[in-house]
Amino acid sequence: MRSCLFAFAVLAVGSTNAFTPPKASTLQTHQQQQQSLTQKSAIVIPLPDQQDNTAVATNANAELAPQDAWVANLDYEGFGKEVSLLGKRILAEENGESVQHLEKIVSWRNIAALAGVATVWTTPNPLTIVALSTWTYASWTMIAHHTCHGGYNRLDAGNFNSRGFAIGSVVKRAQDWLDWMKPEAWNIEHNRLHHYRLNEFADPDLVQRNVGFIRESPMPVPMRYVFATLLSSVWKWYYYAPNTYKELKIREFELAGKPLPQDFKPAEAITIKSFFRPESKSEEALSQLIKPSNFLMNVVGPFFVGRFVLLPLPLLAIPGVGPTLYTNAIINLIAAELFTNMHSFLTIVTNHAGEDLYTFEDAVKPRSPSFYVRQIVGSANYAYGSDPVDFVHGFLNYQVEHHVWPDLSMRQYQKAAPELKAICDKYGVPYVKESVFERLRKTLDIMVGKSSMRTFPVQYEPAKDKAKTVAWTSDNGSIDGDDKV
Repeated sequence: MRSCLFAFAVLAVGSTNAFTPPKASTLQTHQQQQQSLTQKSAIVIPLPDQQDNTAVATNANAELAPQDAWVANLDYEGFGKEVSLLGKRILAEENGESVQHLEKIVSWRNIAALAGVATVWTTPNPLTIVALSTWTYASWTMIAHHTCHGGYNRLDAGNFNSRGFAIGSVVKRAQDWLDWMKPEAWNIEHNRLHHYRLNEFADPDLVQRNVGFIRESPMPVPMRYVFATLLSSVWKWYYYAPNTYKELKIREFELAGKPLPQDFKPAEAITIKSFFRPESKSEEALSQLIKPSNFLMNVVGPFFVGRFVLLPLPLLAIPGVGPTLYTNAIINLIAAELFTNMHSFLTIVTNHAGEDLYTFEDAVKPRSPSFYVRQIVGSANYAYGSDPVDFVHGFLNYQVEHHVWPDLSMRQYQKAAPELKAICDKYGVPYVKESVFERLRKTLDIMVGKSSMRTFPVQYEPAKDKAKTVAWTSDNGSIDGDDKV
């Protein structure tokens, strides 16, 4: 009995390669696998036309709200220079500590994976559920997230390089990062559109717009809170996986020079229900962009089969008790899935929503002073300062720093945070840092329509920071390097 269970644990964990990252020598092969996804032609996103103003696009007649008064006298140039220099210094001071830190985080993830898989057959219990949930949560929020942004591209971190991580095949996905989202789709939706259009209309993750169906619902407000809470337990596969894939398919249409389907609205958020029970003309046109069978097989299918079919399947081979152990495993896995959805919702969705954060009506150039300001006043941090605290928050408690410098490592964010806050304090730029549960309350208030986000007075930003197009030649890592504005 014990030998069977041990063999099952080894088989199940080995099937997702949770403990052995690919060797550095395989990196070139992984890069070659990506050729179909990283095109030579640049992707250009047109932005709204900007007014052709002088040095500062200031409307002298615009009256600022009291909470926006800090904008009027902000020294954009001085602020931008100090923020830029801090980022460069953090990079220059790197001594290999970031890789050692990554290895520690990976080992913590692996311990959770081993504990969860080795006990998945037991009577459903909190320890197994939390361990399995942490395996999934850490793989995404800490390891895949910072790797896909290029946080370790400048370092000798082996396979943890954005140019080949988890992309190119189902095998690579299973080896590096297997989740509901397709990595190639997430790279576009998150790394590009969300990070460089933060809280603008073109930001696919703009919570206030995406949950308009809740905010405008005829349901009583208390029921809206209940609905939003229930949504948090399934949001990754129900909402996020289809939306990220939608952005990938839009990009493929653009590369092929094909027009988007008539009546399809690219900015309109979708869910799995949109494929099977369309309620608008845009959702009816969705099938011309994405075939539901393709979405099920290529996006959510691999994770479903790997986690809920292959992982517990060997238990059925154990004589006598196999069906009971298999049932226990399924219950533990489903409970862990619900928990990891709620955990990730708590630390991801709440980063950019709240009545004290800003939305923006136009676009600015990446790495400009206005860009830095927007990333800061459109984001919120949580408690931070030690690896255990940061691990529980998925290192998403450094969201301000992460949006200012998307391609730093987790350890570099820890070092940069106190200094960036000091710069913000010096120039009077709001730097939001609160309990994650307070951020949850503010996010839920936005979702149910109890409150709304602030609108940034963009007319006070330097005109030279405004952008009409943003172009890039790859979908991985930072916009720096081979990308341009």
